[in-house]
Amino acid sequence: MGLAGKVALVTGAGQGVGQGIALALAGEGVSVAVAGRTEAKLSATCALIRERGGRAEPFPIDVADTAAISPLVEQVVETLGGVDVLVNNAYSGSFGPLLTTSDEDFQRGFRTAPFAAFAFMKACHPHLKARGGSIINLVTSAMVRWDTSTYGAYAAAKQALRSLTRTAASEWGRDGIRVNAIAPHALSPGLKAWTEHNPEEAAEFVESIPLGRIGECEADIGRAVVALLGPDLRYLTGATVPLDGGQAFFG
Repeated sequence: MGLAGKVALVTGAGQGVGQGIALALAGEGVSVAVAGRTEAKLSATCALIRERGGRAEPFPIDVADTAAISPLVEQVVETLGGVDVLVNNAYSGSFGPLLTTSDEDFQRGFRTAPFAAFAFMKACHPHLKARGGSIINLVTSAMVRWDTSTYGAYAAAKQALRSLTRTAASEWGRDGIRVNAIAPHALSPGLKAWTEHNPEEAAEFVESIPLGRIGECEADIGRAVVALLGPDLRYLTGATVPLDGGQAFFG
């Protein structure tokens, strides 16, 4: 049994990795709820999916507003008929040394990562339970880098999300819900801009990746998510899958 006919809710799907996941899922016949802050970007993702013959609907939301999450999930269910897959990708926080990271930026990283994911997971739980669904939470290899300098706030929020993933997998497995995390590395708009402005550092960065290249949002990350959600990996839950070309080691 494939993914055709299922419904996926993907946050942060207006660009980058979230968009790549949405496109890959739509290519398998999944109807996609494209959620995120910027309506124009959501519409662009939906247009790409529709051009390929898929179904997608935009759902504007700032995931930091956790009170708005449950109503949005119900809107998705009403519009698309249910939820089989939840992908928690959205994140808005800060990068930089700890001493220059404000309390507000640090806290926003937690609101948009583990707090928002927690709200989405609880709101989607009854629908996922009814349909034997799956959750994919996006974390980062920065959690386990040998040097996490400038990644502290980001890594802390994502490590909390990784722990939440393992707990939900333990508690909800008997409900027929699989919960896994991926730690992707791909050419998002932010990373692309950084590489263009810092060509020498970018070249060193790529050199540190064993596979010798930066991942592609759809072909490398989106297609991996399709595989994780498919029947061949139906016995996998509670795992963190590194999709970073081998750059970081997960124990």
